[in-house]
Amino acid sequence: MSTLVEPPASPAVNGSFTPEPTTNGNGTHSALVIDPAAFKAYLLALIPALLGAPPEELEESLFDAESDERVARFSTESGGAIYVSKLKVADVDEDATPTYTYQLTTQLTYTPHHVSTVALIKRGLTLDPLQPLHGQLQVLNLFGGDETPYESLHAVVSQGVKAWFDAFVETRGGVKEGDSKMGIPATKKKFAELELSLRHLQQNVEIPETHLIIHPIIQRAVQEAQATGVRPNLSLIPNKTLNDSTFLNTLQSHVNSWIKSIQSVTKLTRDVSSGTASQEINFWLSLESALEGIEAQLRSDEVIMVQECLRNAKRFRATVSLIADTGLKESTDEVHKNNILMRDFPLNELLSATDLDKINDSLLQIFSHMNKKMRLSPYPIRRCLPLVEAISRDFNDQMLKVLTSHRLAYQPYDSFDRLLTTAQATFRTWDEQIKDFTNVARELTRKRGEKFIPIKIVPAHAKLQERVRYLQEWRKKHEQLAVMTGPTKGLSGTGKEVGDIDMEEEVKEAYELIKGIDILDVSEEGTEIWVTAENAYNERVARVENQIISRLRDRLGTARNANEMFRVFSKFNALFVRQKIRGAISEYQTQLIDSVKEDIKRLHDKFKTQYRFSEAYHMSQMRDLPPIAGAIIWARQIDRQLQTYMKRVEDVLGSDYEYYAQGQKLQQESASFRKKLETRPVFEAWLTDINRRDLGVSGRLFEIVRLRGTGGYALAVNFDPQTITLFKEVRNLQWLNFQVPHAITNMAKDAKRVYPHAVSLMETVRTYGQTLDLIEKNKGIEMLVAEHRNEAQNKISQGINLRWDYFVNAFDTHRYLPTPGIDARDNRHVQYVRDFASVVSVLQDKTNTLIDVYKDIMRIVEELSTCPYTTAAFTDLLGKIQAAVDKMNLEGYANLENWVADLDRRIEAILLARLQHVIVLWCAEFERTDEDGARREPVALRDITNKRRDKRKDEKHLEGELVLKPIVHEIRIQNQVIFLDPPIEYARQTWVKQLHEWLGIICSLRRIQSSRYEIGLQMSGAAAVETTYTSLLTRFDDATLERPFALIETKVQELKDYVAKWLRFQSLWDLEAEYVFNRLGDSLANWQQLLTEIKKARSTFDTSETQKTFGVCVIDYEQVQSRVNAKYDAWQKDILSRFGVKLGETMKEMHAAILKARNELEHHSIEGLVGAPRRF
Repeated sequence: MSTLVEPPASPAVNGSFTPEPTTNGNGTHSALVIDPAAFKAYLLALIPALLGAPPEELEESLFDAESDERVARFSTESGGAIYVSKLKVADVDEDATPTYTYQLTTQLTYTPHHVSTVALIKRGLTLDPLQPLHGQLQVLNLFGGDETPYESLHAVVSQGVKAWFDAFVETRGGVKEGDSKMGIPATKKKFAELELSLRHLQQNVEIPETHLIIHPIIQRAVQEAQATGVRPNLSLIPNKTLNDSTFLNTLQSHVNSWIKSIQSVTKLTRDVSSGTASQEINFWLSLESALEGIEAQLRSDEVIMVQECLRNAKRFRATVSLIADTGLKESTDEVHKNNILMRDFPLNELLSATDLDKINDSLLQIFSHMNKKMRLSPYPIRRCLPLVEAISRDFNDQMLKVLTSHRLAYQPYDSFDRLLTTAQATFRTWDEQIKDFTNVARELTRKRGEKFIPIKIVPAHAKLQERVRYLQEWRKKHEQLAVMTGPTKGLSGTGKEVGDIDMEEEVKEAYELIKGIDILDVSEEGTEIWVTAENAYNERVARVENQIISRLRDRLGTARNANEMFRVFSKFNALFVRQKIRGAISEYQTQLIDSVKEDIKRLHDKFKTQYRFSEAYHMSQMRDLPPIAGAIIWARQIDRQLQTYMKRVEDVLGSDYEYYAQGQKLQQESASFRKKLETRPVFEAWLTDINRRDLGVSGRLFEIVRLRGTGGYALAVNFDPQTITLFKEVRNLQWLNFQVPHAITNMAKDAKRVYPHAVSLMETVRTYGQTLDLIEKNKGIEMLVAEHRNEAQNKISQGINLRWDYFVNAFDTHRYLPTPGIDARDNRHVQYVRDFASVVSVLQDKTNTLIDVYKDIMRIVEELSTCPYTTAAFTDLLGKIQAAVDKMNLEGYANLENWVADLDRRIEAILLARLQHVIVLWCAEFERTDEDGARREPVALRDITNKRRDKRKDEKHLEGELVLKPIVHEIRIQNQVIFLDPPIEYARQTWVKQLHEWLGIICSLRRIQSSRYEIGLQMSGAAAVETTYTSLLTRFDDATLERPFALIETKVQELKDYVAKWLRFQSLWDLEAEYVFNRLGDSLANWQQLLTEIKKARSTFDTSETQKTFGVCVIDYEQVQSRVNAKYDAWQKDILSRFGVKLGETMKEMHAAILKARNELEHHSIEGLVGAPRRF
């Protein structure tokens, strides 16, 4: 521990001294205390100057035996203060010189003799002996001696504590965003309220206190009754005393004094115009308290007993006078009624307001309170008017106080304009509230039947209001001039000529002239100062204006077109408020105004085309804007364009353009046009139409409608599309700030609530109708989707009895997870919409998928009639069809078996036609012969559907070729026997086999099956299902199938006949020559016939060809031809030689016969024959 030094004999006045330790009861050191002598020296140096006390008087009366103990306790205890009080000694002789005493105490008291008190407050918890006292103590002088200490306390709070706090806040840059959390605004408000409360205490009108004098006898009787617990009565007073006239006279005199005292209160009044509004309010509130105190005294037992004594003595006049002459009842009634207005009067909100917004709110509260309570309270209107004027004086003081605290002349323009704009709004609030107050006052004057007085308020803030308005306009003009002359606007930056002034600096210096005065001083002297400063400002600004005019004219003169001139006018439009500048550029305005007129004319033309025929109408439909809202938006767009053009007029002519002839005309035309653009009539017409129509959401979900064109019926959703348009209109109109009536809004809300379900149902029904149309157009798939169609129809039958009311009244629980507490009926209706949409969606998907599959199958089926006639081609196509059928089977289409049966029948018809054509082709191929002896090229299979396709010019040649291979038979001779190799039966068998191969291409194809994915057990005895198309051979109606076999037999017979001719030549080896000669005999005719037949028969083999073609069969006779020819030659030679012998013999015999006949004729005479008749 450090060593403590003994205190010096003469400690310094400033408190620098050496501490000494103190000990507790155990002798241990507890703390360090200051030297009482040092503290005493500090007081002797401080107090004489503060309290005007001679040091010797302080020495005598301030310090006593306990002073050192008080100082030690003050220095060591946490917190606290010590007080030095100056008290006046009461003297009997008023003319004697006053004497004073002084006290040093830690407990502060107040007495009427109190003159002044100095409070020494510690800044820390304890006093540090090592530090000077002046840095550890705060000194506060509390004055007394007045009737009340309110004024001195008000001065301390207002000019000391509050001013110091405001100064500290201002050094931090005002109230920041984070300060609100620290409570700084609230603290400032509390300071203002404390200041206001102290001011009210000064202004209170003292109501004289009334104390009723009670006779001692009565007092004792009442005390005795209270002690015994009985009600006070006359039995407690002796009869002798009750009949004592002296006693009764005393009581009656007391009553008379009561009456006078009470009358002094009940007849008390004040001039409301002479003080403040707070004094008027406090007067009535204090008067009410005083009257309540008097009534309480009159209801006391003592007063009641006095009255009973006087009544007992038949002195009724005194008791009646106490009730009737005091006016207490009337006064109390009046005060109570007036205090309806005065009680809770929000004047303190105005007087404690620390900013303009709070002043504005306080005005609203004050006049709202007055307008409401004046209807309930009979407070005279003639007193209300000066009360409002007193409020105006308070309002003026608060406005001055707030505005002055901001030092307006030194504020930046943004802050200045914001403050004065808020001030103007506050003044406007006063004016608006005064209008309402005036109307209420006039109404109450008529109702009460009071004497007519003009309801006129003379506001005390009128001059301040006018000064604020003027300052705002003046500062705006100055700021516009300052901005325009700044370096960014191009008027004062470059291009200075000789003699030009620095405009920016000149404007700044002109404004400095204003900063040195109080711009809010509206007194006569203050107004004169303002006018002088403004004139000096105008003189300096005039030089700047002249230079601006010169540069503006240069810019306008060098502008190349109207747009550049518009830009110049728009840029420097703020300067046109100055008359001198405006007059200098007037010559450039005419041409620009003409341009604006042309633009407005085009706008008129656009409006006359009407909204429905404009491009905006189609764009609105694209953006789902309903017609009424779209028309309003379109009109407002035109209105905005019109405002833009009028802004150009303002740019050219200035903000007060309506005072010019051209500007006034354009303003009138614009106003007329804007009336036409007024959208309120459109909105009201829409309201009328909506109210006329019943657009409620009710009725059944579905309805059956009759189709006009076909006369049939169709399912439709019973939901007016106008209802959907209604909620869209309401949504957009509310967004456009239209006040839609509550009933229509409710209708729109109902429509909006039902809208998702209605749109879902409408879309579902539309999809259902389209799907049915698709099914109708594709009849082939109808049975496949029958099951899904039936499900959709069942859903429709379930919902046919549902009503929209369920959806309107249902809560939107379907948006959340289902919980047990949710109404099942609500879920059922919402779920129905979902289920119906799901069923129809499945129907649509199945139908669309099936249509694609069906078209593919039909295309493949059609290809069956045109594909190459090969097994691979048919198998590939049928395989594709089977794959599609299997896919449909997997997807679970209904009636697939029946549908596949129909498909199979169609395929059968096509394949049957192909079979018929193939048979015809086979027959044509079989019957065809080659005249040139060469085999033709294979015949291409033609499209059998050409006739049904309007006989196409280019027949479609198929890739497959059907060719009958020709059979070659050889006529051979072996061992002198002629035979055919192979035999003719081989040709028959080959041709039948080829026919079967051709037919087998189709007949062996596998049929389409619908149950390949079905699990089933077939009994062994069940009928077998045909899996190929072999049965098609039994389906021919005519003899198509018989014809090829007939052709085969015909061809075989033809071959047999031809071969038979060659086989006849076998006789050339089998016959004997003598047998032939004997058969011919001697008849030359027979010999000649035989020779002719031999010659003719020779043509069979005596040719250059070696084979004979019979279409699909060839007879090769090369091997036998030479041998038959040689054998034939031999036979012909033998017969011819023998015929020559026979002929020679016959000629000889004939020659002999002729000679004989000649000789006979020569012996006859001709004459004998002359006369004879001739016969012919």
